[in-house]
Amino acid sequence: MTGPLRSLRVLDFTTLLPGPYATLLLADLGADVVRIESPDRPDLMRLAPPYDDSGTSAGYAWVHRSKRSVTLDLKHPQAANVVRRLVRHYDIVVEGFRPGVMQRLGLDYETLAAENPALIYCAVTGYGQTGPYRERAGHDLNYQALSGLLSHSGRREVGPAPSGVPLADVAGGLFAALAILAAVVHRQRTGEGQYLDLALLDTTIAFNGLAVSGLLGAGHRPGYETEPLNGGSFYDCYRTRDGRYLAVAGLEPKFWEGFCEAIGRPDLAPYGYNVWDAAVQQRLKKEIQQVIASRTLAEWQAVFAERDVCVEPVLTLDEMAQHPQVQARGLIVEVPRPDAPPQRQVGFPVQFSRTPPAYRHTGPPLGAHTRKVLQEAGFTPEEIEALAAEGAFGTDFSSPD
Repeated sequence: MTGPLRSLRVLDFTTLLPGPYATLLLADLGADVVRIESPDRPDLMRLAPPYDDSGTSAGYAWVHRSKRSVTLDLKHPQAANVVRRLVRHYDIVVEGFRPGVMQRLGLDYETLAAENPALIYCAVTGYGQTGPYRERAGHDLNYQALSGLLSHSGRREVGPAPSGVPLADVAGGLFAALAILAAVVHRQRTGEGQYLDLALLDTTIAFNGLAVSGLLGAGHRPGYETEPLNGGSFYDCYRTRDGRYLAVAGLEPKFWEGFCEAIGRPDLAPYGYNVWDAAVQQRLKKEIQQVIASRTLAEWQAVFAERDVCVEPVLTLDEMAQHPQVQARGLIVEVPRPDAPPQRQVGFPVQFSRTPPAYRHTGPPLGAHTRKVLQEAGFTPEEIEALAAEGAFGTDFSSPD
């Protein structure tokens, strides 16, 4: 096993996206991530289309790459004992149940820390372990709504719209990985583990920090298309003659003036210097749209190819994957699959000079590593067979390890 985090061992009890995204980042950097999965309540990511040529969810194959899978019925009488024995050999636990569930299962932080005092335990929930919403159900769109993000992300005529990216889930995963690694550094200094209470609402509000700082520090309340970066200025996307779009983002005067020259409208330059004048900006955008609509995307790409003015085409996913900059950065990687050709996926987005990320395999079959993981933790073959016979791993348990 390679990577800067190869000394870390993680037990992952999470499903869907926020927790699994956090442990994906850790696994890409070398951590040994073992998923503890229900044998009869599959993670919905396993079922979510689209599917690859082997019938596996492409999203699942990506977000769970390089991880190992253990099936365990956490309601089984022996499950808590199994986890307590496992946790002696692991550094980190990540769980995504509602508050109180792990305690009822006998797997709360205090119980597991008694087995491993250096344990770092990260609980990922929608609203955290405290507050009136602690028991409330939620999904990505709910957290974006409550964070205030959707109050200024949208169009004046139609209001807010769901993002094409689950921002709250990804933000939560990023902050979980960051917090876990910060706790690892603390443990290296002191030997102490700790409990991390991460709420997806909190991390989404933190992602919205630029707007929130304007409110808290200056009393400014953004709305739809009222700000320079949310459609309130010429900084926006414009439709071409063939129904494609150009992203125009040259806020600095030299970029803005170069853009006006490129489209043959140097007379527009004075109107772009004050991006906070919403009325002027709306009139300016109509002028820009009229010009951009006169040519196709390919024609505009030819115009802007040699101009450094912060204008780029809005690419499809296919075009992005083939873009020379993406290819040069090596961001599309090939990940091994058992008994099948490698699968192309998005790789880890940071270049390391000494400890590059490694991609061991795509998301594994359910319970594929149960025997191996338990054996590594000191379970004898007889103990594993007894647990299997008692149904601890589910009624259809079969692990080649």
